[in-house]
Amino acid sequence: MIATTTNTALHGVKVICIGQFYFAPYCTMLMARLGADVIKVESPGGDPYRRGPIMDEDGMPYQFQFVNSGKRTIRLDLKHPEGQEVLRDLVRNADVVVQNLSPGALDRFGLGYEQLSEINPRVIMASGTGFGSFGPYAGEAAMDLTIQARTAVMSTTGFEDGTPVRTGPSVVDFMAGTHILAGVLAALYQRTVTGRGQHVEVALQDAILPSLTSNIAGLMSRAIDVPERTGNRHGGLSVAPYNAYPTADGWVTVLCPTDAHWERLRTLMDDPAADDPRFATTSGRCAHMDEVDAIVRRWSKSLGKDELVNTLKGLKIPSSPVVTLPELLDDPHVKARGVVRTVADERGEFTTLGSPLFLSDSPIVEPTRAGGLGEHTEVVLSEELGMAAEEIDRLRAEGVI
Repeated sequence: MIATTTNTALHGVKVICIGQFYFAPYCTMLMARLGADVIKVESPGGDPYRRGPIMDEDGMPYQFQFVNSGKRTIRLDLKHPEGQEVLRDLVRNADVVVQNLSPGALDRFGLGYEQLSEINPRVIMASGTGFGSFGPYAGEAAMDLTIQARTAVMSTTGFEDGTPVRTGPSVVDFMAGTHILAGVLAALYQRTVTGRGQHVEVALQDAILPSLTSNIAGLMSRAIDVPERTGNRHGGLSVAPYNAYPTADGWVTVLCPTDAHWERLRTLMDDPAADDPRFATTSGRCAHMDEVDAIVRRWSKSLGKDELVNTLKGLKIPSSPVVTLPELLDDPHVKARGVVRTVADERGEFTTLGSPLFLSDSPIVEPTRAGGLGEHTEVVLSEELGMAAEEIDRLRAEGVI
Protein backbone atom coordinates (compact mmCIF):
# COMPACT_ATOMS: atom_id res chain seq x y z
CA MET A 1 0.00 0.00 0.00
CA ILE A 2 1.37 3.41 -1.01
CA ALA A 3 0.25 6.72 0.45
CA THR A 4 1.15 10.39 0.68
CA THR A 5 -1.43 11.16 3.36
CA THR A 6 -1.31 11.91 7.06
CA ASN A 7 -1.39 8.24 8.09
CA THR A 8 2.32 7.74 7.47
CA ALA A 9 4.60 6.93 10.41
CA LEU A 10 6.65 10.13 10.25
CA HIS A 11 4.02 12.58 9.00
CA GLY A 12 4.86 16.07 10.22
CA VAL A 13 8.50 15.28 10.97
CA LYS A 14 10.84 17.79 9.34
CA VAL A 15 14.31 16.53 8.49
CA ILE A 16 17.36 18.39 7.24
CA CYS A 17 19.87 16.13 5.53
CA ILE A 18 23.38 17.54 5.24
CA GLY A 19 24.67 14.28 3.89
CA GLN A 20 26.60 12.98 0.94
CA PHE A 21 27.49 9.66 -0.66
CA TYR A 22 25.38 6.83 0.91
CA PHE A 23 25.63 6.97 4.72
CA ALA A 24 23.36 9.83 5.84
CA PRO A 25 21.38 10.02 2.56
CA TYR A 26 20.20 6.42 2.96
CA CYS A 27 18.98 7.15 6.49
CA THR A 28 17.00 10.18 5.34
CA MET A 29 15.71 8.32 2.27
CA LEU A 30 14.13 5.78 4.63
CA MET A 31 12.66 8.63 6.67
CA ALA A 32 11.17 10.12 3.50
CA ARG A 33 9.55 6.78 2.64
CA LEU A 34 8.06 6.78 6.15
CA GLY A 35 6.47 10.17 5.48
CA ALA A 36 8.99 12.71 6.78
CA ASP A 37 9.55 15.97 4.92
CA VAL A 38 13.24 15.79 4.03
CA ILE A 39 15.21 18.79 2.83
CA LYS A 40 18.58 17.84 1.37
CA VAL A 41 21.15 20.61 1.77
CA GLU A 42 23.99 20.53 -0.75
CA SER A 43 27.13 22.59 -1.17
CA PRO A 44 27.45 24.79 -4.27
CA GLY A 45 29.17 21.88 -6.04
CA GLY A 46 26.52 19.39 -5.00
CA ASP A 47 26.70 15.87 -3.60
CA PRO A 48 29.72 14.07 -5.11
CA TYR A 49 27.41 11.35 -6.42
CA ARG A 50 25.77 13.92 -8.71
CA ARG A 51 28.94 13.67 -10.75
CA GLY A 52 28.86 9.89 -11.09
CA PRO A 53 29.55 8.46 -14.56
CA ILE A 54 26.57 6.08 -14.64
CA MET A 55 23.48 8.13 -15.52
CA ASP A 56 19.91 7.53 -16.60
CA GLU A 57 18.48 8.95 -19.82
CA ASP A 58 17.75 12.26 -18.06
CA GLY A 59 21.37 12.68 -17.00
CA MET A 60 20.72 11.83 -13.35
CA PRO A 61 23.32 9.48 -11.82
CA TYR A 62 21.63 6.29 -10.68
CA GLN A 63 23.51 6.29 -7.37
CA PHE A 64 22.17 9.73 -6.51
CA GLN A 65 18.64 8.91 -7.66
CA PHE A 66 18.48 5.74 -5.57
CA VAL A 67 19.15 7.36 -2.18
CA ASN A 68 17.86 10.91 -2.74
CA SER A 69 14.50 10.50 -4.44
CA GLY A 70 11.59 11.82 -2.40
CA LYS A 71 13.55 14.74 -0.94
CA ARG A 72 13.49 18.47 -1.60
CA THR A 73 16.91 19.77 -2.62
CA ILE A 74 18.42 23.15 -1.80
CA ARG A 75 21.82 24.60 -2.64
CA LEU A 76 23.46 26.36 0.31
CA ASP A 77 27.03 27.50 0.95
CA LEU A 78 27.64 26.69 4.62
CA LYS A 79 31.06 28.34 4.46
CA HIS A 80 29.31 31.67 3.91
CA PRO A 81 28.03 33.41 7.09
CA GLU A 82 24.66 34.06 5.48
CA GLY A 83 24.43 30.43 4.40
CA GLN A 84 25.04 29.42 8.01
CA GLU A 85 22.29 31.78 9.12
CA VAL A 86 19.85 30.28 6.62
CA LEU A 87 20.55 26.82 8.03
CA ARG A 88 20.00 28.07 11.57
CA ASP A 89 16.65 29.48 10.50
CA LEU A 90 15.67 26.14 8.97
CA VAL A 91 16.70 24.32 12.15
CA ARG A 92 14.36 26.44 14.26
CA ASN A 93 11.40 24.45 12.91
CA ALA A 94 13.16 21.16 12.22
CA ASP A 95 12.88 17.92 14.16
CA VAL A 96 16.00 16.17 12.92
CA VAL A 97 19.33 17.08 11.32
CA VAL A 98 21.30 14.20 9.82
CA GLN A 99 24.85 14.81 8.64
CA ASN A 100 27.97 12.92 7.60
CA LEU A 101 30.27 15.72 6.53
CA SER A 102 33.96 15.51 7.32
CA PRO A 103 34.59 15.30 11.08
CA GLY A 104 34.22 18.67 12.79
CA ALA A 105 33.01 20.52 9.69
CA LEU A 106 29.71 21.71 11.16
CA ASP A 107 31.38 22.69 14.43
CA ARG A 108 33.81 24.88 12.51
CA PHE A 109 30.83 26.63 10.92
CA GLY A 110 29.18 27.19 14.31
CA LEU A 111 26.53 24.61 13.39
CA GLY A 112 27.37 21.80 15.79
CA TYR A 113 24.81 20.19 18.05
CA GLU A 114 25.50 22.47 21.02
CA GLN A 115 24.91 25.58 18.90
CA LEU A 116 21.84 24.23 17.12
CA SER A 117 20.24 22.95 20.32
CA GLU A 118 20.40 26.49 21.71
CA ILE A 119 18.30 27.58 18.77
CA ASN A 120 15.93 24.61 19.00
CA PRO A 121 16.15 22.48 22.18
CA ARG A 122 13.89 19.86 20.59
CA VAL A 123 16.13 19.24 17.59
CA ILE A 124 17.81 15.88 17.21
CA MET A 125 21.15 15.88 15.43
CA ALA A 126 22.48 12.60 14.06
CA SER A 127 26.14 12.57 13.10
CA GLY A 128 27.67 9.82 11.02
CA THR A 129 31.45 9.51 11.12
CA GLY A 130 34.07 6.92 10.41
CA PHE A 131 35.25 6.31 13.96
CA GLY A 132 33.10 8.42 16.28
CA SER A 133 33.91 11.36 18.53
CA PHE A 134 36.22 9.54 20.95
CA GLY A 135 38.94 6.94 20.73
CA PRO A 136 42.40 7.04 19.08
CA TYR A 137 40.96 7.25 15.54
CA ALA A 138 38.34 9.91 16.30
CA GLY A 139 38.33 12.60 13.65
CA GLU A 140 39.90 10.46 10.93
CA ALA A 141 38.15 10.51 7.56
CA ALA A 142 36.74 7.23 6.31
CA MET A 143 34.86 5.63 3.43
CA ASP A 144 33.20 2.23 3.01
CA LEU A 145 36.36 0.67 1.55
CA THR A 146 38.71 2.05 4.19
CA ILE A 147 36.43 0.88 7.00
CA GLN A 148 36.24 -2.58 5.44
CA ALA A 149 40.03 -2.63 5.52
CA ARG A 150 40.33 -1.25 9.06
CA THR A 151 37.61 -3.47 10.54
CA ALA A 152 38.74 -6.89 9.24
CA VAL A 153 35.89 -7.17 6.75
CA MET A 154 38.41 -7.47 3.93
CA SER A 155 40.73 -9.82 5.81
CA THR A 156 37.80 -12.17 6.38
CA THR A 157 36.45 -11.95 2.83
CA GLY A 158 37.81 -14.12 0.04
CA PHE A 159 39.65 -17.42 0.00
CA GLU A 160 42.56 -18.55 2.13
CA ASP A 161 45.10 -18.47 -0.70
CA GLY A 162 43.85 -15.23 -2.22
CA THR A 163 44.17 -11.54 -1.48
CA PRO A 164 41.82 -9.73 0.92
CA VAL A 165 38.63 -8.74 -0.91
CA ARG A 166 36.05 -6.03 -0.31
CA THR A 167 32.46 -7.14 -0.18
CA GLY A 168 30.53 -6.74 -3.42
CA PRO A 169 27.88 -4.42 -1.91
CA SER A 170 28.67 -1.27 0.08
CA VAL A 171 27.66 -3.01 3.29
CA VAL A 172 29.33 -0.53 5.68
CA ASP A 173 27.54 2.59 4.44
CA PHE A 174 24.12 0.99 4.25
CA MET A 175 24.38 -0.88 7.55
CA ALA A 176 25.52 2.33 9.23
CA GLY A 177 22.68 4.23 7.56
CA THR A 178 20.22 1.79 9.09
CA HIS A 179 21.89 2.14 12.51
CA ILE A 180 21.65 5.92 12.39
CA LEU A 181 17.97 5.66 11.49
CA ALA A 182 17.43 3.49 14.58
CA GLY A 183 19.17 6.09 16.72
CA VAL A 184 17.06 8.91 15.29
CA LEU A 185 13.80 7.02 15.83
CA ALA A 186 14.82 6.19 19.41
CA ALA A 187 15.60 9.87 20.06
CA LEU A 188 12.26 10.93 18.57
CA TYR A 189 10.50 8.51 20.89
CA GLN A 190 12.44 9.69 23.94
CA ARG A 191 11.61 13.28 23.05
CA THR A 192 7.92 12.49 23.56
CA VAL A 193 8.81 11.89 27.21
CA THR A 194 11.53 14.48 27.87
CA GLY A 195 10.55 17.17 25.40
CA ARG A 196 14.22 17.53 24.49
CA GLY A 197 16.31 16.54 21.51
CA GLN A 198 19.75 14.97 21.73
CA HIS A 199 22.84 14.13 19.71
CA VAL A 200 22.92 10.72 18.03
CA GLU A 201 26.30 9.37 16.94
CA VAL A 202 26.95 6.38 14.71
CA ALA A 203 30.41 5.40 13.51
CA LEU A 204 30.92 3.30 10.40
CA GLN A 205 33.36 1.03 12.23
CA ASP A 206 30.96 0.44 15.14
CA ALA A 207 28.06 -0.36 12.82
CA ILE A 208 29.87 -3.07 10.83
CA LEU A 209 31.79 -4.69 13.68
CA PRO A 210 28.85 -6.75 15.08
CA SER A 211 28.48 -8.48 11.69
CA LEU A 212 31.83 -10.15 12.42
CA THR A 213 30.33 -12.11 15.32
CA SER A 214 30.82 -15.52 13.69
CA ASN A 215 34.36 -14.67 12.64
CA ILE A 216 35.33 -13.36 16.06
CA ALA A 217 33.76 -16.36 17.75
CA GLY A 218 35.75 -18.63 15.45
CA LEU A 219 38.97 -16.80 16.26
CA MET A 220 38.35 -17.03 19.98
CA SER A 221 37.63 -20.74 19.87
CA ARG A 222 40.29 -22.08 17.52
CA ALA A 223 44.03 -22.05 16.88
CA ILE A 224 45.45 -18.79 15.59
CA ASP A 225 46.92 -20.47 12.51
CA VAL A 226 43.44 -21.10 11.05
CA PRO A 227 42.92 -18.65 8.16
CA GLU A 228 40.72 -15.62 8.63
CA ARG A 229 39.43 -15.87 5.07
CA THR A 230 37.12 -18.87 4.78
CA GLY A 231 35.73 -18.28 1.29
CA ASN A 232 32.11 -19.38 1.09
CA ARG A 233 32.37 -21.43 4.24
CA HIS A 234 30.97 -20.31 7.58
CA GLY A 235 32.94 -17.38 9.01
CA GLY A 236 33.53 -19.27 12.24
CA LEU A 237 34.09 -22.62 10.46
CA SER A 238 31.46 -24.04 12.81
CA VAL A 239 28.84 -25.29 10.34
CA ALA A 240 29.29 -27.97 7.67
CA PRO A 241 28.26 -28.36 4.99
CA TYR A 242 28.14 -24.61 4.41
CA ASN A 243 29.28 -23.56 0.94
CA ALA A 244 28.43 -22.77 -2.67
CA TYR A 245 28.30 -25.93 -4.76
CA PRO A 246 28.36 -26.37 -8.55
CA THR A 247 25.36 -27.66 -10.46
CA ALA A 248 24.85 -28.58 -14.10
CA ASP A 249 23.71 -25.02 -14.87
CA GLY A 250 25.06 -22.76 -12.14
CA TRP A 251 25.69 -22.70 -8.42
CA VAL A 252 23.67 -23.24 -5.26
CA THR A 253 24.34 -22.60 -1.60
CA VAL A 254 23.59 -25.41 0.84
CA LEU A 255 24.01 -25.50 4.60
CA CYS A 256 23.10 -27.90 7.37
CA PRO A 257 22.93 -25.94 10.62
CA THR A 258 21.87 -29.01 12.64
CA ASP A 259 22.53 -32.74 12.61
CA ALA A 260 18.89 -33.30 11.61
CA HIS A 261 19.45 -31.25 8.44
CA TRP A 262 22.53 -33.32 7.63
CA GLU A 263 20.64 -36.56 8.17
CA ARG A 264 18.00 -35.53 5.63
CA LEU A 265 20.68 -34.42 3.14
CA ARG A 266 22.70 -37.62 3.69
CA THR A 267 19.63 -39.74 2.94
CA LEU A 268 18.84 -37.68 -0.18
CA MET A 269 22.36 -37.91 -1.59
CA ASP A 270 22.45 -41.70 -1.12
CA ASP A 271 26.22 -41.73 -1.20
CA PRO A 272 27.93 -44.43 0.95
CA ALA A 273 30.72 -41.95 1.72
CA ALA A 274 28.22 -39.75 3.57
CA ASP A 275 27.45 -42.61 5.98
CA ASP A 276 30.86 -42.25 7.61
CA PRO A 277 30.21 -41.96 11.39
CA ARG A 278 32.74 -39.12 11.56
CA PHE A 279 30.14 -36.91 9.84
CA ALA A 280 27.25 -37.68 12.21
CA THR A 281 27.80 -34.57 14.34
CA THR A 282 28.43 -30.92 13.54
CA SER A 283 31.82 -30.99 15.21
CA GLY A 284 32.79 -34.07 13.23
CA ARG A 285 31.73 -32.55 9.93
CA CYS A 286 33.55 -29.33 10.71
CA ALA A 287 36.70 -31.32 11.45
CA HIS A 288 36.48 -32.90 7.98
CA MET A 289 35.07 -30.06 5.87
CA ASP A 290 37.02 -30.91 2.74
CA GLU A 291 35.62 -34.43 2.66
CA VAL A 292 32.07 -33.27 3.39
CA ASP A 293 32.24 -30.61 0.68
CA ALA A 294 33.57 -33.17 -1.81
CA ILE A 295 30.60 -35.45 -1.14
CA VAL A 296 28.06 -32.67 -1.60
CA ARG A 297 29.87 -31.37 -4.68
CA ARG A 298 29.92 -34.82 -6.29
CA TRP A 299 26.16 -35.04 -5.82
CA SER A 300 25.20 -31.48 -6.83
CA LYS A 301 27.17 -31.11 -10.04
CA SER A 302 24.94 -33.43 -12.07
CA LEU A 303 21.69 -31.72 -11.05
CA GLY A 304 20.05 -28.55 -12.31
CA LYS A 305 20.07 -25.73 -9.78
CA ASP A 306 16.29 -25.24 -9.80
CA GLU A 307 15.68 -28.96 -9.39
CA LEU A 308 18.19 -29.14 -6.55
CA VAL A 309 16.86 -26.09 -4.70
CA ASN A 310 13.24 -27.21 -5.00
CA THR A 311 14.13 -30.65 -3.69
CA LEU A 312 16.02 -29.22 -0.73
CA LYS A 313 13.22 -26.77 -0.04
CA GLY A 314 10.81 -29.69 0.24
CA LEU A 315 13.09 -31.22 2.87
CA LYS A 316 13.46 -27.88 4.70
CA ILE A 317 17.21 -27.86 4.12
CA PRO A 318 18.43 -24.23 3.73
CA SER A 319 19.55 -23.58 0.16
CA SER A 320 19.35 -21.02 -2.60
CA PRO A 321 20.47 -20.58 -6.18
CA VAL A 322 23.33 -18.13 -6.65
CA VAL A 323 21.66 -15.47 -8.79
CA THR A 324 23.23 -12.80 -10.97
CA LEU A 325 22.34 -9.10 -10.80
CA PRO A 326 20.15 -9.28 -13.94
CA GLU A 327 18.36 -12.30 -12.49
CA LEU A 328 17.87 -10.46 -9.20
CA LEU A 329 16.26 -7.42 -10.84
CA ASP A 330 13.97 -9.72 -12.84
CA ASP A 331 13.02 -11.82 -9.82
CA PRO A 332 9.22 -11.77 -9.34
CA HIS A 333 9.57 -11.62 -5.56
CA VAL A 334 11.92 -8.64 -5.75
CA LYS A 335 9.45 -6.92 -8.05
CA ALA A 336 6.54 -7.71 -5.75
CA ARG A 337 8.31 -6.28 -2.69
CA GLY A 338 9.20 -3.04 -4.51
CA VAL A 339 12.43 -2.27 -2.68
CA VAL A 340 13.86 -1.51 -6.12
CA ARG A 341 11.02 0.09 -8.00
CA THR A 342 10.21 1.85 -11.24
CA VAL A 343 8.02 4.89 -10.74
CA ALA A 344 6.04 6.76 -13.37
CA ASP A 345 5.56 10.52 -13.27
CA GLU A 346 4.79 13.29 -15.76
CA ARG A 347 8.31 13.00 -17.22
CA GLY A 348 8.16 9.25 -17.76
CA GLU A 349 9.66 6.49 -15.66
CA PHE A 350 12.62 6.36 -13.30
CA THR A 351 14.11 3.64 -11.13
CA THR A 352 14.92 4.17 -7.47
CA LEU A 353 14.74 2.51 -4.05
CA GLY A 354 11.46 1.91 -2.31
CA SER A 355 11.65 0.89 1.34
CA PRO A 356 12.57 -2.33 3.12
CA LEU A 357 10.45 -1.17 6.09
CA PHE A 358 6.83 -2.37 6.07
CA LEU A 359 4.43 -1.20 8.78
CA SER A 360 0.92 -2.64 8.92
CA ASP A 361 -0.79 0.65 9.79
CA SER A 362 1.57 3.11 8.14
CA PRO A 363 1.74 3.19 4.34
CA ILE A 364 5.01 3.84 2.55
CA VAL A 365 5.26 7.07 0.56
CA GLU A 366 5.81 6.63 -3.17
CA PRO A 367 9.19 8.21 -4.02
CA THR A 368 9.37 11.24 -6.25
CA ARG A 369 12.21 11.87 -8.66
CA ALA A 370 15.43 13.22 -7.10
CA GLY A 371 15.64 16.96 -7.59
CA GLY A 372 18.32 18.81 -9.48
CA LEU A 373 20.96 20.74 -7.56
CA GLY A 374 19.09 23.51 -5.75
CA GLU A 375 15.84 22.67 -7.52
CA HIS A 376 13.64 23.42 -4.50
CA THR A 377 15.70 26.21 -2.95
CA GLU A 378 13.26 29.00 -3.73
CA VAL A 379 10.21 27.01 -2.62
CA VAL A 380 11.86 25.92 0.66
CA LEU A 381 13.09 29.39 1.59
CA SER A 382 9.75 30.91 0.71
CA GLU A 383 7.51 28.32 2.38
CA GLU A 384 9.66 27.41 5.36
CA LEU A 385 11.19 30.79 6.19
CA GLY A 386 8.75 33.21 4.58
CA MET A 387 11.64 34.74 2.65
CA ALA A 388 10.70 37.32 0.02
CA ALA A 389 11.62 36.85 -3.62
CA GLU A 390 13.93 39.85 -3.52
CA GLU A 391 15.92 38.37 -0.64
CA ILE A 392 16.16 35.02 -2.40
CA ASP A 393 17.42 36.73 -5.52
CA ARG A 394 20.04 38.61 -3.50
CA LEU A 395 21.32 35.43 -1.84
CA ARG A 396 21.50 33.72 -5.21
CA ALA A 397 23.41 36.64 -6.73
CA GLU A 398 25.93 36.50 -3.87
CA GLY A 399 26.44 32.75 -4.27
CA VAL A 400 24.93 31.86 -0.88
CA ILE A 401 22.28 29.64 -2.47
